[in-house]
Amino acid sequence: MSPQQLKIRRERIQKLDRALKKLFPNAEIELKYKTPLELLVAVQLSAQCTDKMVNKITERLFKKYKNLSAYVRAKPREFEQDIKSSGFYRAKTKNILAAAKMLKKEFGGKVPNTIEEMLRLPGVARKTATVVLKEAHGVVAGVTVDTHVIRFVRRFDLSDHLNPVKIEKDLMELLPKKEWGHFTHRVIHYGRYLAPARVYDTTKDPLIKIYPSAAKRFRV
Repeated sequence: MSPQQLKIRRERIQKLDRALKKLFPNAEIELKYKTPLELLVAVQLSAQCTDKMVNKITERLFKKYKNLSAYVRAKPREFEQDIKSSGFYRAKTKNILAAAKMLKKEFGGKVPNTIEEMLRLPGVARKTATVVLKEAHGVVAGVTVDTHVIRFVRRFDLSDHLNPVKIEKDLMELLPKKEWGHFTHRVIHYGRYLAPARVYDTTKDPLIKIYPSAAKRFRV
C-alpha cells in the first residue's frame, strides 16, 4: 500500500472503528468456555461453523471431556461423533486430539502464551492463535482475521488483499495496537447483527455515511 493509501485508509478505519465502538460498546467473543483449553477447542471447532452451533456442541462436549487428560485419552471415532455437527469433523478431531497430546508432552499441559508456540499446535493458524492468546492470556499478538473481517475490509477498501495473513498485516499498520484486540469483535457483531453478506437496508447503517461506496458492495 502506498503512503497516500496508508494515510487515507488509516483515517477511514479510525472513523469506522469509532462508529463501531458506539454501535457495539460491549462486543466480546460469543463462544462459551471456562478454561484456555476449552477456548482452544471451541475456536478450532468454529472453523466453517457458527458460534451458536459450537456453543451447542461444547455444552455437551465440555461435560464429557473435563480436562486435558480426557482429550489425550479420547477415541477418535467417538470424538468425531461428538463434534460431527460442526462440519469437517474428521480433520477437527485429528487436530484437536493431536494438539492435546502436544500440550501434555511439550507444554506441561498448559495452553501456550506466545504466538510462536501457539502456531506449533496442530490445526492452529494465526486466526485461532490470536483469539486464544487475547482471550485466554490477555496477549495481543495481532488482529484476528475471519470471514467477517475479510468482508468488512473489502467493502470499506482497507486492503488490496484477500489473503488473511496479508490483510492482518495491513490492519496492524492501519490500527493503533491498543485497538487490535477489540476491532475484530466489533466487526463480527457488525456483520452478524447489522450488515450481513446478503443485501440489506444500508440506509440504517451509519458506517455507510463514512464510506458511501460500501453501500454497493454487498458481496465480495
